[in-house]
Amino acid sequence: MASFLNPHRPPAFCPGCSHERSLHALDLALAQKGLAPENVVIVSDIGCSGLFDTFFNTHAMHGLHGRALTYAAGIKLARPHLEVVVAMGDGGLGIGGAHFLAACRRNLKMTLLILNNFSFAMTGGQFSCTTPEDATVASGFLNTIEKPMDICTVAAAAGAPFVARSAAHRKDLVQLLAEALSFNGFSVIDIQGLCPGRYLKRNPLTHQNIDAAIDALPPFHGPLTANIRPEYGEKYREASYNGTFAPKSPEVEAFFSPPVTERREVTILGTAGERVISAGALLARAALSAGMQVTQKNDYNITVMRGPSVTELILSPEPILYTEVEEPDVILALSRDGVTRRRDLFGGMKPESRVIADAGLDIPGTSARVTKVDFKSYGIRKPERALAALVLLASSGDPITPDMLGCAIRSTFRGKNIDAALGLMDRTAVIIENLNLKPKT
Repeated sequence: MASFLNPHRPPAFCPGCSHERSLHALDLALAQKGLAPENVVIVSDIGCSGLFDTFFNTHAMHGLHGRALTYAAGIKLARPHLEVVVAMGDGGLGIGGAHFLAACRRNLKMTLLILNNFSFAMTGGQFSCTTPEDATVASGFLNTIEKPMDICTVAAAAGAPFVARSAAHRKDLVQLLAEALSFNGFSVIDIQGLCPGRYLKRNPLTHQNIDAAIDALPPFHGPLTANIRPEYGEKYREASYNGTFAPKSPEVEAFFSPPVTERREVTILGTAGERVISAGALLARAALSAGMQVTQKNDYNITVMRGPSVTELILSPEPILYTEVEEPDVILALSRDGVTRRRDLFGGMKPESRVIADAGLDIPGTSARVTKVDFKSYGIRKPERALAALVLLASSGDPITPDMLGCAIRSTFRGKNIDAALGLMDRTAVIIENLNLKPKT
């Protein structure tokens, strides 16, 4: 193929812009490699470099400023056979610096061209992460008090295995781009050039100045021996095929028929360390064992070991489209921390709703039926109370049954923990009898 450029949309850069030289160099490098246009993707973001994707007759992706590498990574992982080329300005590099570092570390086979003209040219000529300290730009003195970034040194330190710097006017740029395209890993090329529309109006920069500046910097011409390693996509696929990828979530087989025909919302309010989240997971698994749809949403302090612990579950025979619990059918209130955290839920409960609460706990006013349980007098410790409250709930047969809860325990716990949980179910049976909590027949 003679050219990859779009004949219906010729390049439209400012006269003398180095980006047009880079564009033609890339076109020649792609043709030299003998690629088909349908196997090439040009990915860009905002700025003058963002015009690249419109001028090539290939696949294209144009996204947010600084984010081009994220899109490119997704494309390359999803379609490994594609040649992915990213065009990014020094402005986008600064905005997406974390993505740049991640790409260097990751080593996906992509080629990144940083079209470096030392400023945010499209937006008025403000300073960028590569603007020299002695340059005059539209953002006043700001560049004079920051050290410009050496793209290649940063890329090498972050792990990029192919790093090079050049200038848009250099004749060997085509060959350098061809080498980068052929490299099996992440390639970075810092292509320095002139911006006649903005930068040159205030700074007398020439090709000779750029050459001198490049020669004064540490040399980078391509592969870095210390950073050579297997390409990320190949290792990713190998790991996933060998079963070392993230384990697949186990499926829960449905043994029972759903005990309810309508949606139920259940909230457990407790304190960190009381196994509230674990109890919620047991409730979810019990519902799944009857083929029900389940969502679980947890809320706890970032400190984890103190403060409220809240879990909200929705159990339904039908698909659940929204996970928020606003009018729970059941609240299991185990501690002051949890009740204080979600005291707003009690006032909206309906008369047919239920609250199972620790006997020593003051709860807000509610229209729901309230059952107070003195867990302490029955010898049930705080870490056991969430499961004991589930046993009390299951005794009603709504929204789960004791058999469903027992099944969840056996499929969740191992060894002595199964015996301990089933033993707690037996101990809680005394409470059920004393409070007459069994469903009336």
